[in-house]
Amino acid sequence: MVAPVPPTRVLTPHPPQTGAARTSPTPTARAAPLPSDRRTRRGMVPRTTKDDDTGSRRALRLAGCAALLAVALTGTAIAVGNVREGGQRPLSSAPAAVTPALLSQGDLDAGVSALQSHLRAQPRDFGGWATLGLAYVEQARTGGDPSRYPAAERALERSLALRPGNDQALAGRAALAAARHDFTAALRDADRALKENPYNERALCARIDALVELGRYPEAARAARLADTRRPGIPVFTRYAYVQELRGDVRTARRVLTRALDSATAPGDVAYVATALGQLAWNEGDHETALRHYARALAADDAYLPALEGRARAQAARGERAAAIRTAEQVVARAPLPGPLVLLGELYEQRGDRGDRAKAREQYALVDAWTALARSGGLNPDLDTALAAADHGDERTALRAARAEWERRRTVHTADALAWALHVNGRDAEALPYARRATATGYRNAAFHYHRGMIERALGRAPDARASLGKALELNPGFSARGAREARAALKSLEAAE
Repeated sequence: MVAPVPPTRVLTPHPPQTGAARTSPTPTARAAPLPSDRRTRRGMVPRTTKDDDTGSRRALRLAGCAALLAVALTGTAIAVGNVREGGQRPLSSAPAAVTPALLSQGDLDAGVSALQSHLRAQPRDFGGWATLGLAYVEQARTGGDPSRYPAAERALERSLALRPGNDQALAGRAALAAARHDFTAALRDADRALKENPYNERALCARIDALVELGRYPEAARAARLADTRRPGIPVFTRYAYVQELRGDVRTARRVLTRALDSATAPGDVAYVATALGQLAWNEGDHETALRHYARALAADDAYLPALEGRARAQAARGERAAAIRTAEQVVARAPLPGPLVLLGELYEQRGDRGDRAKAREQYALVDAWTALARSGGLNPDLDTALAAADHGDERTALRAARAEWERRRTVHTADALAWALHVNGRDAEALPYARRATATGYRNAAFHYHRGMIERALGRAPDARASLGKALELNPGFSARGAREARAALKSLEAAE
C-alpha cells in the first residue's frame, strides 16, 4: 500500500451498508461507511404476538411515511425546479460556490443550499449540477431519506444533458446506483466514468463497492489495488481494508485503517475511519475497543449516526441496556433505518417493562414503513426486508425478498440472508449450502456462524452445529442479545445430548 496522505475527500459514501452497521462506510453494504448499514447481522428473535390493533397501527404509520415522502419529494422538486436554465449562456464548470470537499467537511444542508443558489446564477454549470447530485445522494445516505434519490437523479441528468459523458456526473450516477443497491448499473457507470478520467476517485471507489456488492471479491481486490496506485487516500484505504476483512485478513484491515486514521485531518474523515475501526473491533468481540473508536468518531462529529449505532450495539453487548436504549433512541429519532429500528425493538423486548412489547412492535412496523418509502425513492430494500421479516415478520415475505436479492447479487451477506430465510421456513436442507457459502471466504461474522449452527442443528448435524455455534460465541459473544442467548441454549442442549 502507498503510505496514506491526507486526501481531498469527495463526498465518498461509506461502503454500502444494509440494515446494520457499516451502510451504507452499504449496504449494502458500507453505506455506511460504513455502511447500515450492513456488516453486523442480527440473530433470530422470536416474533411477537400481534395484537388486534397491529394492522391499524401499521396502516397509520405507512400513511405517515407516505405523507413524509410526498412532502420530501415536493421540496426537492421545488429545489431543483427553481434552478432554471436562463438565456443561452455558454456551458461552464467554473468554480462552484461549494465544492465536494467543502460539502464533506462542513454543514451538508447549508452546502446544498449554497449550491442551489449558485446554480440559479450559473444554471449551465455542469460540474455544479454533478456536485449537487452527489450532495443529494449524501443527504439520503446520512439522513436515511430515500426521497432524496429522485432529486439526485434529476441533478445528475441535468449535468449530463449540459455536458454529455462528463466523468463527474457519470461517477455521481454510479454512486447513486450503488446507494439504490443497483450494483450492476453502478459498475457500468463507474467504468464509463473511468474511461473519461482514469483518476476519478468517486468512480474508482464506486467500482470497488459495486464489485464487492456483486460478490466478485477477487476483482474487487484488484480494483482496490489499482485505485491505490491512482488515488491513494482515505476513501480507497477504507475500501481496501474492507475487502481484506471479507477475505478474513483482519490484521491487514486493521493496519490499513489505523494508518488511514493517523492521516485523517477533516472531522468527517476522522469519524468515518474511527467508526470503521470500531466495527472491525465489534466483529472481533472486542467491545471495549469498539467503544473507544466510536468515542473518537463522535468527538470529531457528535452527530455521526453510524458511530452512534455502533455505540448502542457495543453498550448492549456489555450489558449496559439502559445506555444502549438511550443511544438507539437517538439514532432512530434522526434516521429510522431498519438496523437501528430492529436493534431498538429488541432492546425494548429484552427490558420487558410495561409497554415495552408495544414499543417494540412499533419499531418493527416502522421497518415496513421505511421499506415502502425506500421503494418509492427507487431504493431496493430486499436484503433489509429479508433479515427483518425473518426475525420479526412474515416468513414467506422474508424468503421472497431473500431470493430476489440473491438473483441480483451473490455475496456473503445475501447468502446468509437466504440461508436464514429458508431456515425460518423450515427448509434447512436447502439452507445449508447457502450458510456454508456465507462463511466460506473467512469473513469473521458471528451471526453468520450462528445461523449456520442453528441450521446444522435442525438437520441433526450435532458435531457441525457445536462447532459453528461455538465459533459464533467465540468471535463475538454479544453479537445479538437474543441471538447469543439462543446460541448458548442450543450449544448447552447439544452438549447435554452427547
